[in-house]
Amino acid sequence: MTRRTFVGGAVAPFVARGLDRRGIRVKDLQFGYEDYLYRTPIKFGGRVVDRVTILNVNCVVEDAAGRSARGFGSMPLGNIWSFPSRILSYETTLGAMKTLAERIAAITRAYGEFGHPIDINWALEPEYLRAADEATRQLKLAEPIPKLCTLVTASPFDAAIHDAFGKLHRRSCYRTYGPDLMSRDLGEYLGTDFKGEFPERYVLPKPKPRMPLYHLVGALDPITEQDIDKRINDGLPETLPEWIRYNGLTHLKIKLNGDDLDWDVERVLRVDRAAKEEQKRRGVTRWFYSLDFNERCPNVGYLLDFLGRVKEKAPAGFERIQYVEQPTARDLKANRQNVMHEAAKLKPVVIDESLTDLESLHLAREMGYTGVALKACKGQTQSILMAAAAQKYKMFLCVQDLTCPGASLIHSAGLAAHIPGVAAIEANSRQYVPAANEGWENRFPGVFVIKDGMMDTSGLDGPGLSAVP
Repeated sequence: MTRRTFVGGAVAPFVARGLDRRGIRVKDLQFGYEDYLYRTPIKFGGRVVDRVTILNVNCVVEDAAGRSARGFGSMPLGNIWSFPSRILSYETTLGAMKTLAERIAAITRAYGEFGHPIDINWALEPEYLRAADEATRQLKLAEPIPKLCTLVTASPFDAAIHDAFGKLHRRSCYRTYGPDLMSRDLGEYLGTDFKGEFPERYVLPKPKPRMPLYHLVGALDPITEQDIDKRINDGLPETLPEWIRYNGLTHLKIKLNGDDLDWDVERVLRVDRAAKEEQKRRGVTRWFYSLDFNERCPNVGYLLDFLGRVKEKAPAGFERIQYVEQPTARDLKANRQNVMHEAAKLKPVVIDESLTDLESLHLAREMGYTGVALKACKGQTQSILMAAAAQKYKMFLCVQDLTCPGASLIHSAGLAAHIPGVAAIEANSRQYVPAANEGWENRFPGVFVIKDGMMDTSGLDGPGLSAVP
């Protein structure tokens, strides 16, 4: 199977070149949306977000013997993160993603070949990217739809196909990545370094039973009572010490601005002071931080100055930093001067927004990045392939959130629990959009109800992606 174009560039079925009797094809596909307001806004990348639109995809697949199964995929359309713009409005970028979703649905329905879900996504991704270019022209957008945005829009379609494939075979998706169900090895997708290897080598057949939860401390979130003008009073915690007590937290992800060094340093110091005081009361002596600049640092010098000042003012707090996410601009090719070699000697520096394919991973490694952030919102296929590549190259691994609620959190948590080396899981929908989790707490209490700072991921071993029977 190759990454080739549709006949005449039109949306028409591919001509099958051979029947993969272990594979499936899409028989039917439908999608829809859910909208929620946030309980409290999040600020990242210099923008404030107070709402979310979730794209839900249902599909039916069939194999060569005529057996069929249903699959489900769900993902927030994180347009502020995946399609950041100083020119286009929130409504415009969200509308572009919805237009693109329609085109992706049509392309996926029209695909006629049998294959493993990874093969199907591998063949269709170039068509999805072409559809994004067409949508940009159709909508007369002042800025093109980015590749990252296309991946996010396509991710619930990809997830639904993986989910259906696992259900057809009555096993977890993570048990479908071996030669018994795949006709092509990783060398087909990742190059000769991976010849003869299959993804099963890089995933756990059973999920890790428990994982520490990374709690988000957003740039607008109150740290202490003095930061609150008016309480929400909805029964959930509001200050950082309250959240630490409520969930027994030991891992904190700190959002930073990246354009105000004094503020960023003081933010980490304030979080560290508040956490230290609360953890002392709880008798906890070991906890961790991750730092997320959302690519806002002007250069690597800013990051080095920041880390130096934190280390000087709070040596123990500096030691608690587990890793740093994407500190500078996501366009690596245009910012080759922002190499991370010196910073990565101090802490793992993780590529996040820039990671859209294998080429970007290789470039990031050349530039000194030592870690990879996997995200379910970039697609199950890409996550599995990048997880394999990152492990082969001995990179630090983490799985990051997109404020994923409901089924999308099950998807993200399942990914984190099945990838070796991922030490903790991020899940912040319980903070910002708990309404979207209603009904899920009873079905997966260990995932949605956090105790002792841990998520119980032992149950994420059901058929498909585990979210829907």
